[in-house]
Amino acid sequence: QVQVVESGGGLVQAGGSLRLSCVASGTTFDYVMAWWRQVPGNQREEVASIRTLGTTYYADSVKGRFTVSRDNGKNMVYLQMNNLKPDDTAVYYCAAHRGTNNYWGQGTQVTVSS
Repeated sequence: QVQVVESGGGLVQAGGSLRLSCVASGTTFDYVMAWWRQVPGNQREEVASIRTLGTTYYADSVKGRFTVSRDNGKNMVYLQMNNLKPDDTAVYYCAAHRGTNNYWGQGTQVTVSS
C-alpha cells in the first residue's frame, strides 16, 4: 500500500512561481509519479509525470513552464511551476501509478490571480 501527501499550494499572482512537493510512504521506486489537476466541473487532467529513471511527460499547456522531478531516495516528487497563469488555478493531486495500482493524494489548492 502506498500513501501520497502533497504540500506547497497557495495563492500567487500571475507570472509568479510555486513549488509543490509530494511525499510517498512505502516503496515507490518503480512507480510512475505524476501530478494531475482538476477544476470543479471538469475532468482531472494529467499535468506532468516522471518515470523511475527520469523520463518525463508534460501536458502541452505547461511545457516550458513546469518541471517535474523526483528523489527516489527520499520518496519525494516535486513540481516546480513558473510563469503561472490564471488558467493554472486548480486542485493539484500527486499520484503514484504502477500497472492497475493507482494511489492518490488528497490534493492541494493552487490559485493564480490575474
